[in-house]
Amino acid sequence: MTGGSSRAYPDAPRIAVLSIARDGDRVLLVRRAKPPEAGHWGFPGGEVELGESVFDAARRELLEETGIRAEPAEILTAVDYVDRDGSGGIRFHYVMLAVLMRAAPGEPVAADDAAEARWFSPGDLDGHPLCFGVGDVLDLARARRAPPGCGGGPMGLDDSSESD
Repeated sequence: MTGGSSRAYPDAPRIAVLSIARDGDRVLLVRRAKPPEAGHWGFPGGEVELGESVFDAARRELLEETGIRAEPAEILTAVDYVDRDGSGGIRFHYVMLAVLMRAAPGEPVAADDAAEARWFSPGDLDGHPLCFGVGDVLDLARARRAPPGCGGGPMGLDDSSESD
């Protein structure tokens, strides 16, 4: 662990990235192996390392957790995640930057903090426990046009080269 604060009960918010990768109408999610939200499905991601850019962190985390290579396209949004214990103490506090990625197609292989990794079509998410913010970030991604190389389809991200 780098830095002076613990992930649990930190002395300051931690900065993390979420890598939003898709293949046509499918989105890549991982089942978290560690807290917070172990067992839930979310975007590949993790903490930004000291001296690392947000885009470099998004690229690294996606590769480490899934084996999928991608290039960052844009930051979609910031997601605040604050988890309190029963007495109101802050157990976890993350500011997560959701980064839309230009992913190379391929089959993911779960590694690092991911227990499983797989592509989900829009209707496949029902019945799966999702991490905090996944639905909201997907809604934002659907409303955005995909950067070239992200593929189009029912997710609402369109990679056509036409202007708006």
